[in-house]
Amino acid sequence: MKRYLVLENGNVYEGEAMGASGSVISEIVFTTAMTAYLETLTDPSYKGQAVVQTFPLIGNYGIITPDMESSKINVSGYIVREVCDLPSNFRCETDLDTFLKEQGIPGLKGIDTRALTKCLRESGTMNGAICDRPDEFSLDEIKAYKIKDPVEEVTTPEEKVVSPEGEVKFKVAMFDFGIKNNIARELAKRACEVHLLPADTDAAKVMEIAPDGIFLSNGPGDPEDNIKAIETMKVLKDSGIPIMGICLGHQILALAHGFKTSKLKYGHRGANHPVKNLETGRVYITSQNHGYQVESNSIDTNIAKEYFVNVNDGTNEGIKYLDKPAYSVQFHPEACGGPKDTEFLFDNFISMMENREEK
Repeated sequence: MKRYLVLENGNVYEGEAMGASGSVISEIVFTTAMTAYLETLTDPSYKGQAVVQTFPLIGNYGIITPDMESSKINVSGYIVREVCDLPSNFRCETDLDTFLKEQGIPGLKGIDTRALTKCLRESGTMNGAICDRPDEFSLDEIKAYKIKDPVEEVTTPEEKVVSPEGEVKFKVAMFDFGIKNNIARELAKRACEVHLLPADTDAAKVMEIAPDGIFLSNGPGDPEDNIKAIETMKVLKDSGIPIMGICLGHQILALAHGFKTSKLKYGHRGANHPVKNLETGRVYITSQNHGYQVESNSIDTNIAKEYFVNVNDGTNEGIKYLDKPAYSVQFHPEACGGPKDTEFLFDNFISMMENREEK
């Protein structure tokens, strides 16, 4: 069965249907990751977006539910060049097409994903419709689409606790803006009891938990839309409690300090993005998924300094605060399936909590 992708600029890409039936309008973004398609599908940061895989063959090891980053698929649609119908892996439970059908997510295969990616790189991220007829939606309808309240849709509805297998050494208050499961797992591996909190949790509730550390997770959408979280962090940033943020959490912490954010032309999404540590000069390969940046020239150098920068385009990839035990990064040090180059940042967070205990 034929299926189409219609972009807001009028470009039409014809392919074949996969996944669930039905049509969807969403923001169209691409990722350059060669593996971890299951983690991509289930990453809450993709809420409201349809993902294009630049790697041509997807689905070769099937679906392995323990590797999911959340309980369900979060992308609105999925676009690939070729799908493997006969996956091979000793952990495989089902194939990609079946998984998309079960979760009600429409997909599109067989299109020229290289041409589509070049279009998005040159013109910038834009809206598009995955549909059964190229005239199903008007271009005005496609252009009018906005991602509304995505954090509210993916955050935990109530407090949850993730406990380590052994002794609890630290208690961490985790703001869940759309957390990837492996962030909590990395902290639990380091003897942390993680209290997952709804995104709109206020500062008083956090202080009731009496955490040793505060963590701000990744998540979807425009960081400036998270008004309550920003106001909460304006209070908590001066608490003296160690703070770490990832991705959206990085941006929210920056906004709480008065810095500015803006939308990138086509974002950074993939598992091969180089970032440079400005303290050591060392370059790391990182996994990334974001469409917004903290503007480097908005960082107040009296209270903070750039920690990492993107080697490709020079954009900010991390901030270290000078007047408090806090830092944040734009990339994903917990990445599954990799790279693992920057996992040490979790150890640095643990060290900050240890140093606070000693004082």
